[in-house]
Amino acid sequence: MLLELNQLIVKADHQLLIKDISWPAYKRILAELGDNRSSRIGYSQGILEIMAPLPEHEVAKVIIGDLVKVLLEELDLEFWSLGSTTFDKESMDAGVEPDAFKTIVYLYSCTELAAKAG
Repeated sequence: MLLELNQLIVKADHQLLIKDISWPAYKRILAELGDNRSSRIGYSQGILEIMAPLPEHEVAKVIIGDLVKVLLEELDLEFWSLGSTTFDKESMDAGVEPDAFKTIVYLYSCTELAAKAG
């Protein structure tokens, strides 16, 4: 028996792990789920994670993201507010959908931020 993605229910603050997922299957799952969803998808070396954050997480994400944006603007640092973006790389056999403020952290190291702050 095969399951369809629309049969899966992941409650808030829970995760679903599925093993033995190929890279092409991961890409098909991302396409089938689309961009308009509340869940986050992670993939690493054949393991797919579907996670549904709590509403409180989303509120905190926005507040922290806004604070980081103000800091970066004050430091005159270029940044992109990417929101729910998927970063994946087939050669690394991995993909992730970070929060907006985690994306900013990937772009700048703490050392770079401290040096810019003077």
